[in-house]
Amino acid sequence: MEPLMAVLVGITFATAVYMMLRRSIVKLIIGLTLLSNAANLLFFTASGLTRGAPPIIPEGAEQPAGAVADPLPQALILTAIVISFGVLAFALVLIRKAYQVVQADDLDQMKDTDT
Repeated sequence: MEPLMAVLVGITFATAVYMMLRRSIVKLIIGLTLLSNAANLLFFTASGLTRGAPPIIPEGAEQPAGAVADPLPQALILTAIVISFGVLAFALVLIRKAYQVVQADDLDQMKDTDT
């Protein structure tokens, strides 16, 4: 499963970089979103894809019995998702305001406008 996830992460990173290099500011935001999702997938894949029980230690035992899932990568990825949603919301508001002022979606046209 890990090789398939590695290929998926690589394709997602490549798509994100391609979208971020386009001239449209909307495609830039789509690329930024894809980049954050690819980073989350990379971290999740690197931490190991194991199916297991929650890491609860029974009373009187030194360690959990059997395979357990590591909750730390899941917590870090959840935090990254929340932060990336906040960045996306801020970028969308900023882009909307820039479009209202400049009346253009192309980054080159935004640069050449004197306002």
